[in-house]
Amino acid sequence: MVPDAAAADEEKCLADGIGRLQHNAFYMHRALDSNNLKDALRYAGQMLSELRTSSLSPHKYYELYMRAFDELRKVEMFFVEETRRGTYSVTDLYELVQHAANILPRLYLLCTVGSVYIKSKEAPAKDVLKDLVEMCRGIQHPVRGLFLRSYLSQISRDKLPDIGSEFEGGANTVNDAIEFVLQNFTEMNKLWVRMQYQGPIGEKAKRGKERSELRDLVGKNLHVLSQLEGVDLDMYKETVLPRILEQVVNCKDELAQHYLMDCIIQVFPDEYHLQTLETLLSAFPQLQPTVDIKTVLSLLMDRLSNYAVSSTEVLPEFLQAEAFAKLNSAVGEVIEAQVDMPISGVITLYVSLLTFTLRIHPDRLDYMDQILGACVQRLSGKTKVEDSKATKQIIALLSAPLEKYKDISTALNLPNYPRVMDHLDNATNKVMSTIIIQNIMKNNTCISTADRVDTLLELIKGLVKETDEAQDDELDEEDFKEEQNSVARLIHMLRTDDAEEMFKIISTVRKHILLGGPKHLAFTVPPVVFSALKLLRHLQNQDGDVNGQEVSVTQKKIFQLLHQTIEALSSVPSPELALKLYLQCAEAANDCGLEPVSYEFLTQAFILYEEEMADSKVQVTAIHLIIGTLQRMNVFGIENRDTLTHKATGYSAKLLKKPDQCRAVYACSHLFWVNEQDGVKDGERVLLCLKRALRIANAAQQMNATRGSSGHVTLFIEMLNKYLYFLEKGNPQITSSAIHDLIDLIRTEIQSDNTTSDPSANAFFSSTMRYIEFHKQKGGSVGENYEQIKV
Repeated sequence: MVPDAAAADEEKCLADGIGRLQHNAFYMHRALDSNNLKDALRYAGQMLSELRTSSLSPHKYYELYMRAFDELRKVEMFFVEETRRGTYSVTDLYELVQHAANILPRLYLLCTVGSVYIKSKEAPAKDVLKDLVEMCRGIQHPVRGLFLRSYLSQISRDKLPDIGSEFEGGANTVNDAIEFVLQNFTEMNKLWVRMQYQGPIGEKAKRGKERSELRDLVGKNLHVLSQLEGVDLDMYKETVLPRILEQVVNCKDELAQHYLMDCIIQVFPDEYHLQTLETLLSAFPQLQPTVDIKTVLSLLMDRLSNYAVSSTEVLPEFLQAEAFAKLNSAVGEVIEAQVDMPISGVITLYVSLLTFTLRIHPDRLDYMDQILGACVQRLSGKTKVEDSKATKQIIALLSAPLEKYKDISTALNLPNYPRVMDHLDNATNKVMSTIIIQNIMKNNTCISTADRVDTLLELIKGLVKETDEAQDDELDEEDFKEEQNSVARLIHMLRTDDAEEMFKIISTVRKHILLGGPKHLAFTVPPVVFSALKLLRHLQNQDGDVNGQEVSVTQKKIFQLLHQTIEALSSVPSPELALKLYLQCAEAANDCGLEPVSYEFLTQAFILYEEEMADSKVQVTAIHLIIGTLQRMNVFGIENRDTLTHKATGYSAKLLKKPDQCRAVYACSHLFWVNEQDGVKDGERVLLCLKRALRIANAAQQMNATRGSSGHVTLFIEMLNKYLYFLEKGNPQITSSAIHDLIDLIRTEIQSDNTTSDPSANAFFSSTMRYIEFHKQKGGSVGENYEQIKV
């Protein structure tokens, strides 16, 4: 309630002040219109007396000031017009306004007439400006003094004796303009700093906020200096910058030092900063320990970096100025001087310095590693960095070389790069590892040596390995899958055309991923396996007899690695994945003509099926994969093939559900009739499989009839299609009478089904009948097989 009451009182005070100001302004205008200068000045003085109040905050005082400012512009126009007519001389006006009773109104009027005085050129501008800036010392109240000097700066800025200005010449030089602005700046800064020490200690924070609201009044002086044509590099170096820095350092005020250093960097040209870098940087260690130097110094480095990339012509200037050495030294001195600087601030400085170096010296990897090394030194002795601001800055630091070179290989050449990453906590390490992988994928970077691969995988070990810290973290399953999929994609980017080096790369990757723990292996083993299979194809495609050549990388060596790698999945456990990979390897060995190797992989697949797969759905999928793989095999002799096909057929008949048994058994029929292999066309065993499948289908139908549910007529239709397939392929054991009997059976089952008929089964059967009719009418060699079938 008290703050609300105080705010209401302040609003009332402001409203009353504006009311009185407008009242006096009204009578002032009437007097001006009547050319009654004496009354006009009297009312003007009363109007300006409202600015003597101490009851308003700076924000509210500004509103009152702007009302008075608008009125003073009208007074100035009157003075200009009257002096032009000759009614009054500007000298008389200059003397006349000094008779105002109160000093504050007197000085506002004096500044107003002074503006007219300079414009009239009846006196040297430098004399008038010097007189005004000295007289303004009569107001030592911080707020009133700041606004008075701000008014002086405002009305004089277009009347300074600058080069090319109409007020230059004779006794007036740009030095006078610079001296005036610097003197006004110095006095304003003193008033601004003094605000902090006026009032109760309990309102220190409030005064700090009020001072922040007034900072631009002081900073505008520096902007005026930067706009002077006469402030060239030499003038800036010899006069302007030393005077400004002297005031900044001597004021010993945290807010003022931070703001003014920021102002210097913002308003003056980048070229000036580069040429005066040593002078500017020497001020930083002299600032108060509580000043947020990192922000200002980072701003300076960022501006210089942007200046460097704006034109290649300026790069020699950076080399000549030894900018890196000076900035690097300054960063170290600032960090040493501010022992309480948070680690996030320290890293922020290194980020800016590294960004600067990447733009100025992109070829100097030693500079970059030096910066990273300094960062490591600051982080040493500390636990893992967990502060969010600090970790964000470390990510920015590590990302900078990636964004610049678009090649992780460059970062891998920096010895201190992984040492910085080691200081990240587990979660942030994963974030940075993901950024590295994304950079590799985005730029299609190929890592082509085993040593580089080893360094890279060690760098991103947060994603590859299961650490103790990671086990304690709760990770969303989707996030984990996304991370591991990114690692899998990365593995495919590790490649080279050199077979021996590629084998080393695969072995290196395998070494790292096997340390990853069970959860990771399901994602990382498959890409390793397929990379090895790709290497096998590469060896096969080489000229000459690969098996006969004396090469260090042999097919058998690769298959040994594959076998050992897939075996690791037993710890997951992920039998379905391991089975699929064994089958892929078996097929690859088949293509290489290695019968024992292919047999071993299929044996491992059957062992997995027997020992690890208890779920009926998993068994169905697995047995069909095995059958499909066996069907494509052509490397086996009769004995081995019979053993494997017998196993497959036996497991098919042992599936839990009759429909699954039926489909698996009739799928096995393809193992005995392979068109691509002239030697595998055993019509009798095909027929045995089909008859066995038909018996299983009948058993399934009877079981359903016992339960009173609809029968599996679809199984019979599927069987019919298998009979037709082998009939077309020329299997002499498949007769038209057997097909006709099966058609009659299907029709009987459809008609005798007590439950609602299955539309999909009916459509399937109708489509099959149309297919038979089509081939009967088509004729030809295939049509002959269908002629004896009665539809």
